[in-house]
Amino acid sequence: MAGGEAFLVVGLGCLAVVAGVVVAVVAVSRSRRRREAAAPAPAAASVDPFQTGDTDALRGDPRVLKPGDIVEIRTRSYAVRGSLRFTEGDWGWAEHLLDDADGTKVWMSVEEDPDLELVLWHEVPSATVTPGAPTVDFDGRRYTRDEGGRARYTGTGTTGLNPTGTVRYEDYAAPDGALLSFESYGDSGKWEVGRGEKLHRAEVLIYPQGG
Repeated sequence: MAGGEAFLVVGLGCLAVVAGVVVAVVAVSRSRRRREAAAPAPAAASVDPFQTGDTDALRGDPRVLKPGDIVEIRTRSYAVRGSLRFTEGDWGWAEHLLDDADGTKVWMSVEEDPDLELVLWHEVPSATVTPGAPTVDFDGRRYTRDEGGRARYTGTGTTGLNPTGTVRYEDYAAPDGALLSFESYGDSGKWEVGRGEKLHRAEVLIYPQGG
């Protein structure tokens, strides 16, 4: 065979091999695209369409409040002394013991039901009322029973309670929005009374202190 003809045959052979490789690559690519198209799309995570991180980014996130953080409520600053995290079945909430520069102690509860709810609580050690009745009269208001139950808690920081335990609670509400809470920890049988008022999200600023 002449040199030119041999060169031509070899060239045509190479082109055939290249063409075969291209066809195979295209076929594999098409097959992969078909599999991807047929595969179900991953399920989207459940997201509240009305929830926004802007407020938490600017004012701090109450859901992750912890001992040592600083909380400003209506321009008054408090330090978080301790935190209690409660669970009752699938439901959970938190209560934080706050202390200001004058030694005034209050509690702030943080709950999502389903919207974020912040409540400022003042203990009333002199109260003699007890829960159980459908309505309770206290300090010029009539409160109606809202809910009650028994929950477990875990404490961190300084709370005045054991690190873990149980609590019975009874919550009452007045028509004007005022709240009244009864809590009995462990088996003491003693009810602690707290008077509460709901806080607007804009009234609370949180300054995390590391950790």
